[in-house]
Amino acid sequence: MLADLHALLGADGVSVDAADLQAYGRDWTRVAVPAPCAVAWPRSTQQVAAVVDVCRRHGVAIVPSGGRTGLAGGAIATKQELVLSLQRMRAIGEVDTIGQTVRVQAGAVTQDVHDAAREHGLTWPIDLAAKGSSTIGGNLATNAGGVKVIRYGHARQWVLGLTVVLADGQVVQAGGALEKDNSGLDLRQLFVGSEGTLGIITEATLKLTRLPGRLAVLLLGIADLDAALALLTAVRKLPIRVQAFEFFTQFCLEQVCRHRKVAPPLRQASPAYALLEVEATDALEAALAQWAQAGLIDDGVLAQSPAEARALWGYREGITESLNALHGAPHKNDVALPVAALPAFVADLERTWLTARTPADGKPWQLALFGHVGDGNLHLNTLRPPELPQAEFLQAAADADHALFELVQRHGGSISAEHGIGLVKKPYLHYTRGPAELAVLRAVKLALDPDNLLNPGKIFDL
Repeated sequence: MLADLHALLGADGVSVDAADLQAYGRDWTRVAVPAPCAVAWPRSTQQVAAVVDVCRRHGVAIVPSGGRTGLAGGAIATKQELVLSLQRMRAIGEVDTIGQTVRVQAGAVTQDVHDAAREHGLTWPIDLAAKGSSTIGGNLATNAGGVKVIRYGHARQWVLGLTVVLADGQVVQAGGALEKDNSGLDLRQLFVGSEGTLGIITEATLKLTRLPGRLAVLLLGIADLDAALALLTAVRKLPIRVQAFEFFTQFCLEQVCRHRKVAPPLRQASPAYALLEVEATDALEAALAQWAQAGLIDDGVLAQSPAEARALWGYREGITESLNALHGAPHKNDVALPVAALPAFVADLERTWLTARTPADGKPWQLALFGHVGDGNLHLNTLRPPELPQAEFLQAAADADHALFELVQRHGGSISAEHGIGLVKKPYLHYTRGPAELAVLRAVKLALDPDNLLNPGKIFDL
């Protein structure tokens, strides 16, 4: 197999170097020891198809790889698979300003696509904390969300066409640059969110939209999650387009200030905070005064410059790295609830789930709560007690997830809002998908990949 790949891709197109295997064999989760047999870097759809054909003939499974920023273990290679990296497929075509589209290769970095579109007053509106290293292929394979879902939706809503290499080496062109194509099943949406288990996305025609007008960024001190939803309701009554509505607790803010060595944004601490990005209007400042008078907000700051806006966003975007810098990485969960169900879910979480996690010393596990509450997405980061070894804590947290996801199910939610399933969430998929749905998913996988060649073991087992 290696000889065939070297002949196909050249000496620099394949590696078995230990450092490369370690770096490319895992994603951001770090939940498993990477053990791929090799890494390959094709440069075109035709080379991807040829690599797939080589692996099929030699019976070697493939793990597609993008920016490796995923948080569900979807890009981990642990069983001597070939890592097929799309890193060298970064071409970005000319922006079509009339049709508002752009054709890109799957390895194009999200930020680079944003920059290319911005030159024409346009944007691909999927905005992620990892946009500087995540790739378009990964964004689509995981149906990425991010901070602007409340305004624009998920990645699947911003793709018009895909080029996909199937497990048998065939190349499928699903869609193109058409806004309307009502000619049967939409194969694009079969591959979006499939995490590379049905086919390898190599190119995409992305739908663009105009850049928003002048944006206002506000950080507001609030009492709790109930207050956040009351504020969200008030904001939606105004003639204002909401780009983002983020929530985090005082504990999260303290960790960011400590880790980044920055001062708190407000004079007085609040139990929780809402970060809003909206298209600025004259109604905004009057609304702020009304919200304060009504007791919806305790305090707040409105960015007066782009630099101040970036600084306010930094308090939200710095939470994950700040929590990771504590005593051992936290146990992460990414759940979605109906927006109106969020307060009841969190109340049950604190009343039942956290209480059940209280050890003999009477101190419950510390929970760092933040997320995109405008679209019902909460990030639950459970911190390891300093006295508990990391391995024991991760096992205990994984066991506790069954009770957590039963609670999510009871409130009509999903175990994964935007990170996907991968390996990490695979044992819990039945809390979100019923037996009939799982049977259909397996039937689709077997139809397109009967030899289980593409990203085997991710999402579910056959």
